Amino acid sequence: MKKALASLLLFLSTPLFAITVDVNEPKTIKSEKIEYDVKSGSIKTSGKTEITNASGQRMTLTDSYMSSQGKELSGDNVKMWLGQHVYVESDNITRNGNDTIARNALFTACDGCDSFGNAWEIWASKITHELDERMLTFYNMVLWAYDVPVLWFPYYSMPDPGVKHKSGLLMPSFGSTNKMGTRINIPLYIAFSDTHDATFTLSYLTKENPLFQLEHRLNLAHAEFRTSGSYTHNKEGKNRWHIFNNDKFDLGEHARASVYVARTSDKTYLQKYGFYSDQPYLDSGAKLELFAKSGYVVADTHSFQELRARKYWRGSVPGGDILPNIRGSFQTTPLFSETYATFNTDVLGVVGDGTSAQRVIGDARITSPWTLWGGNRITLSADARYDFYNFNNTIMIDDTEYSGVKTRFLPSGYVEWGLPLVRPAETWSQTIEPRARLTMRRRVDDEQFAKSNDSAGAFLTDTVLFSGNRFAGYDLWENGTFADYGVRWAAFNSDGRQIEVFVGQSYDFDKRADTDLNSGFHNNGSDYVGRIGFSNSSWLDLSSRVRFGRDSFDLQHAESSARIGDNTTYLTVGHIWARQLTNIGSTENDTNEAMVGAGLKISDRWSLRMDAIYNWTDDEFLRHSGTLYYSHPCYYFSIGYRRDNAVREDYRGNTTIQFRFGMSIEGQHY
Repeated sequence: MKKALASLLLFLSTPLFAITVDVNEPKTIKSEKIEYDVKSGSIKTSGKTEITNASGQRMTLTDSYMSSQGKELSGDNVKMWLGQHVYVESDNITRNGNDTIARNALFTACDGCDSFGNAWEIWASKITHELDERMLTFYNMVLWAYDVPVLWFPYYSMPDPGVKHKSGLLMPSFGSTNKMGTRINIPLYIAFSDTHDATFTLSYLTKENPLFQLEHRLNLAHAEFRTSGSYTHNKEGKNRWHIFNNDKFDLGEHARASVYVARTSDKTYLQKYGFYSDQPYLDSGAKLELFAKSGYVVADTHSFQELRARKYWRGSVPGGDILPNIRGSFQTTPLFSETYATFNTDVLGVVGDGTSAQRVIGDARITSPWTLWGGNRITLSADARYDFYNFNNTIMIDDTEYSGVKTRFLPSGYVEWGLPLVRPAETWSQTIEPRARLTMRRRVDDEQFAKSNDSAGAFLTDTVLFSGNRFAGYDLWENGTFADYGVRWAAFNSDGRQIEVFVGQSYDFDKRADTDLNSGFHNNGSDYVGRIGFSNSSWLDLSSRVRFGRDSFDLQHAESSARIGDNTTYLTVGHIWARQLTNIGSTENDTNEAMVGAGLKISDRWSLRMDAIYNWTDDEFLRHSGTLYYSHPCYYFSIGYRRDNAVREDYRGNTTIQFRFGMSIEGQHY
């Protein structure tokens, strides 16, 4: 509404009414009688007058007067067509110096949108514009919806459209939850300058104490600062809060820095008050990046706050704070042919629970790709890695506490072969590529030193094949010699349709490190992995990743997804199933989740969107939501719900209903 009202006075305070004879900005004036004063440059019309400016906007009025520079203006029975559906009329408009007054004025951006009336109109007995103060004032203002008065204000003041930033109250928003009742958000915008502002929001909740929110934004020439946070003292007498901060600095052409903070009072606050976006943990720290054409260095620190319940936390995030973490990489220009060298360094310190560990990793690799006769592609690579650890009161893999230095050295290399065979055709072109890699690595006894490490373990998928390290993280070492092999077939045509199929396996020549039974790795041959996909580049995408047991060929893991339709009417389906082995031959609590999303364009104005995640293992919805949208040329609204069935400490799921409404002017939402 604020933008709609402002648009009226925009044309009451700009040169549209300061019509001059200017060949560089042509305008047309039609009237029964026109008088032009050559000396003063003023124009006076009598009777019905029509004025059209260069952009096609049109105005009719009677008995008008316009000075040469628009300092003085007057006219009766004013009607203006400012856009396809934007219409303004006023009994009288006068302008004297910096003050413009419109009497009995009406504004709508819905002119002719509906055959049975305008969706909304705004009428005021008087509207004034003060150019010095850049303020608009409305007297006795009424909002009409389909010829029915719905809102009245005796007095309303706001900055004119030329003001980019002005402090004041913003439009309230509304929501409702089954745990905290109705929530009314009242935001106050504070403008310090064109590049510095803040928004303070007071949230009133019918079943809880008030919630206070603050967003702060500052832009400088080479830096930006963003901070948001909230606080409440709830009815249980607890202080609950959160703060998110992200500051970025440009330090020249080859360097930048950032500082980030994410903290909350407890594990469930973000979820309960609507600030949660499924993040498993919060990360605070700082980062410095140095980069050049062939290399980069990143130094960062991290301090984690775990949000998951302990039974769901499997140590995939370090349990302590990281200070420092320095990573550097440099790649040379070709040494000869296409052969190049890569150098990597990693420095990491982890501190927590009275223990600490510092790690330094140095890695140097040379890679040489070759294309030989018949299209055969051979890649040779040799690598040397050295690890240096300094432990302090750290629990080692044998459950003893250790302080001191440990080192290990890992030379390795691989040879990889591939032969892409292409068969072009007018209908479907095909390619088939067998591929194999043999990785030779020193056999070591110490796959890991400490019991707590940054590695989440190994999990076999098609994306892990042909990689140097099949473990996540650095601390857990892949051991011995192994081979990866597979074949990929693909077909495509000129219409953009594509089909892809891949199947592969890994083979360990040495006894493997102990890994999870569900990893898919075994001594000697691993499980079989594959993927299949189809796309017609317009309305259909299908993909699936699978893993089959090595001996029984039983399905062990499957991830599938499908999307049918366009951006407005579509169906998306996803499914994850994974067998969870507790020991050989027995299973427990297999992972089995389904995801579905749908969008339906009911008409040009109505649409519906839904999504859900269902846990088949526990026979329950994890969450589901749906929103109904209505988009009118003059306004829009939506009503939606979201149900979250999570159970975490004092959080026991939540149902949220949200209603949004706004006005539109020429397709722009406000």
